Amino acid sequence: MFQLYYASTSPYVRKVMAAAHCLGLTVQIEKLESAANPVKRDDRIARFNPLAKVPAMCTDDGTLLYDSRVICEYLDAQSGHTLIPVDGSARWSCLTRQALGDGLLDAALLARYELTLRPEEKQWEVWRQAQLSRVDAALAEINTQAPQLSRTPDDLGLITLGCALGYLDFRFPGMDWRALYPQAADWFAEFDEHPAMLETRPFT
Repeated sequence: MFQLYYASTSPYVRKVMAAAHCLGLTVQIEKLESAANPVKRDDRIARFNPLAKVPAMCTDDGTLLYDSRVICEYLDAQSGHTLIPVDGSARWSCLTRQALGDGLLDAALLARYELTLRPEEKQWEVWRQAQLSRVDAALAEINTQAPQLSRTPDDLGLITLGCALGYLDFRFPGMDWRALYPQAADWFAEFDEHPAMLETRPFT
């Protein structure tokens, strides 16, 4: 069994759980209660990750793993490298897609925190718009790649892109990204119906 500090609303946790679903490992993961927050530290999570951020995992031999990239690579290695190719151009394409999805998420989270966590008198709209411009740039790249992308979560890069787009739907419901990026929207409409994505959708 693996123990995982978990938050149902975290897109990075969702990435881990979607990968675990694809690898048939969800039954081996014990979800531990946490209250991860960028301002209020949850010292329970710090047992596994000194940064007190989720996801954070303890393996059955006591190895501590964080963040989502490391945990997903560990799970994939346990399953024979199903989601991350070992070498060649396929590996670098997969990892670059993962970086694109993680970058979109990083920017979206910073934009959201600017409004939800920073006191109103200290909010910096220029900063928030700069983060949203990164989100737009990532969406444009996903839109360009979408016609060539698999419609099933058969590599970690695709899972990361799917979790990133799902996070926009969850936390930015007023952002009509589908109108501007129709090819990304078409890809996501099918991709998000896969059981690994359906069963890991965020909830409050």
